[in-house]
Amino acid sequence: MGKATKATKKFVASGQLKKTIQARHKKQQITKKIQLGGDDEDEDDDDEETQKPVKSSKPLTVDSFLNGDFMDESNDEDMEEDVSPSDQDSDDEDIGESDDEGSFASVDDLDDLDGEKHILELSKLAEKDPEFYKYLQENDQELLNFKADALQGGSSEDEDERDGDVSMAEEEEQIPILTKDHLRQWQKSLLQQRSLRALRKLLIAFRSAAHMNEDGQVLAWTIDSSSVYNKLVTTTLRYTPIVLEHHVPYRTLPNGKFKAPTQTPKFKTLQKLILSYFRNVTHILSQLTDQDTLRLALTESAKIVPYIINSRKSVKAYLKKCLELWSSGSDSIRIAAFLSIRKLATSTDESIMDTILKSTYLALIRCSKLTSAYTLPSINLMKNSASDVFCVDHATAYQHAFGYIRQLAIHLRNSMKIKSKESFKHVYNWQFVHCVDFWCIVLARACDVDSEIVNGKESELRSLIYPLVQVCLGAIKLVPNSRSHPFHLQIIRSLLHLTKHTQTYIPISSHLVPILVSCLVSSTRPKSSTLRPLDFDVQIRVPQQYVKTRVLSEGLTEETVYLLAEWLSSVPVHGSIAFPEIVVPITILLRKSLKNSKTGSGKEHALVKVFLERVEESAKWMEQRRKSVQFAPAKIGDVQEWEKNLKGKLDDTPLGKYVKVQRKTREKRRKLVEKAREGEDEILEED
Repeated sequence: MGKATKATKKFVASGQLKKTIQARHKKQQITKKIQLGGDDEDEDDDDEETQKPVKSSKPLTVDSFLNGDFMDESNDEDMEEDVSPSDQDSDDEDIGESDDEGSFASVDDLDDLDGEKHILELSKLAEKDPEFYKYLQENDQELLNFKADALQGGSSEDEDERDGDVSMAEEEEQIPILTKDHLRQWQKSLLQQRSLRALRKLLIAFRSAAHMNEDGQVLAWTIDSSSVYNKLVTTTLRYTPIVLEHHVPYRTLPNGKFKAPTQTPKFKTLQKLILSYFRNVTHILSQLTDQDTLRLALTESAKIVPYIINSRKSVKAYLKKCLELWSSGSDSIRIAAFLSIRKLATSTDESIMDTILKSTYLALIRCSKLTSAYTLPSINLMKNSASDVFCVDHATAYQHAFGYIRQLAIHLRNSMKIKSKESFKHVYNWQFVHCVDFWCIVLARACDVDSEIVNGKESELRSLIYPLVQVCLGAIKLVPNSRSHPFHLQIIRSLLHLTKHTQTYIPISSHLVPILVSCLVSSTRPKSSTLRPLDFDVQIRVPQQYVKTRVLSEGLTEETVYLLAEWLSSVPVHGSIAFPEIVVPITILLRKSLKNSKTGSGKEHALVKVFLERVEESAKWMEQRRKSVQFAPAKIGDVQEWEKNLKGKLDDTPLGKYVKVQRKTREKRRKLVEKAREGEDEILEED
């Protein structure tokens, strides 16, 4: 056997020799079995051909090594003829399984073509631009002396490491060890020349890192150092998007969505390599434990999305992994995973958008079954980030929002019909609360008045405000007892957020005032207790030990007064010309309750009295403004214009100032509680 060439040793080092030989032998055996049923003459011809001696005088190339030494040419021709179009389609579908382990040697030809093209351009430069050519002669002679072999300098160094008369069996068993010198050489080629040959080697080494500790994997490199492993992963993640953007750039449309690169010959050649790399990144996401590296992997992999968007299998696997990290990681990892999901959502493919919206909503529901002071911030982060995805395309989001809001309405209707404890649990649970709050956030963001003015049109989702509000009010009325008041306050908070952003009038006072009345006019005097104040943000039902206690009555009064003040100070209510008339029934009921109250504490009475004073002062402020009105109530256009001019002055009203102070007080208290929960300070003192 002749001396093996560098190309042969390179192929052997990739780990594919043994596998390729076994596959071809297996194909030969199948072909011979089929031919046994044919003419004997064909068998004799085959035997004669197999007895022909093999010439060993020629250099042993990859093709001669695989085709001439081990099997006859006729069988290879039969193998090529037996490949059907369906087999080719299946190969394209399973690129990650078949070519992921390959050497992708065809990518190297692209570098050669680029080098030849560069030489041709330099040869024509003297004719097209003599002045610039003269400048290069004086200042950059090295560029004019450019040779295509210069691009291959990095590759020859790797091959020369294994020069010598080493037997094929020894080379097949020996797997080279990756060092930092290899990485430096590849980095230099990537930075200076944007070399695709260096990128191919880097991605093959990255695959070895991704599948390093797995059985049954044929790897091209051995990694025996953690520093080399980290360097390899970070180098691959950072450099791959830069090189791909240089060779096959994609286009970003004016609406923020991206368009995949055009199917040029170069992109078709690179597509299998890119898919292989992307699937390796998806695989390694579950192995990384370092937070910074994991965040880097999510950030950089999102830049590869435009190149693999046509591979549904890769997109689904990547989306599944991102959703897993989005729903279980730390805050920084959740944000990075969400940005990757957001990148997928900017695709022009509507079917991918449908999958993203459905998967995101279901992941949110799964994580919202249990809510505590520790999990609530993460759930709120998920709700806010998921709402951003639903607002990318309002028309596509409408179909999903309509269906999921309808599901909430069906659960409510079934509970109203059956009226049992089990049926009530289908509504009075944390999942229902978070779903309602999520859709209020989505509609508030999509139908925000300021956003609609900027866009110049009304959002397609605005028509869903009415059915969602009806579901919320129906859920409040379902179980009106005192132990369900925390659930009612949760729903009312969501409606307040919706009414502030969409400036839609929602009659919330009729559900808040009865809660205040029940606290002020109680049949029995609340009993004293040493229990800590109840956190209404993480409660949907009053615990048994808090029933009929003073700490519950005071906390419920404070929370209800604040929500009622927020509603009255909102633009649809306080900015209405009819504000003095709107507050009349509220002030009458609360004044009457204060007068008849015999069991309430001084704190409860003080809270309600101060609130009523600010409301009445704001009503008088509005009446003073109305005195200068010159139009009749029937002039709706003039009324709307008057209310529009009044919006900027609402913060200066007595009620507006009162709400500002309450917000600051609550925020300060929240920070103190958060510090106590984290154990930062043993003694908490307010400034």
